[in-house]
Amino acid sequence: MKTEDVLDIFRSCGAILEGHFILTSGRRSPVFLQKARVFMHADKTEILCKALAQAIRDAGLGRVDYVVGPAVGGIIPAYETARHLGVPAIWVERENGVFKLRRFEIEQGARVVIVEDIVTTGLSIRETVDSLRAIGAEVLAAACLVDRSAGKADVGVPLVALARYEVPSYEPDKLPPELAAIPPVKPGSRNL
Repeated sequence: MKTEDVLDIFRSCGAILEGHFILTSGRRSPVFLQKARVFMHADKTEILCKALAQAIRDAGLGRVDYVVGPAVGGIIPAYETARHLGVPAIWVERENGVFKLRRFEIEQGARVVIVEDIVTTGLSIRETVDSLRAIGAEVLAAACLVDRSAGKADVGVPLVALARYEVPSYEPDKLPPELAAIPPVKPGSRNL
């Protein structure tokens, strides 16, 4: 699946929004990929995650024991990608602001792939990598549906991206005038 195929699915679901958005990272952008509008369609989610599972296989990582998603945004793509890989899906969630594997236990040395929805700065993946390594997991790689940094984000492990789509983002104090003139909205899930 090519980047344009992925974006066509997002467009067909009305999931590419324009305006002034506060991203999970705190940066600002005139474009927001509202993956929830894609995830509400099981058939479209299946197409994307089946392709992501194949991209993970093609990356030559060897045996994968678990797919781990960062809550909230990574839960659905992690589950559906794990289904196509034939392995369990689990997730990390915030406890006192720090990602932890709260509901699950994994064995020492478990080989995991982190699956995220959208990557901008890679912070959620880096935090997930840290939490999994702290409990003895071997993090093979991370994978995402869309890397909106187009390969620039450092996630701390190899990143498998189904699509690379560079979207401008800005520090809040360095906005272009046309973006600064629009009231911002924060549609992300960082505080959940």
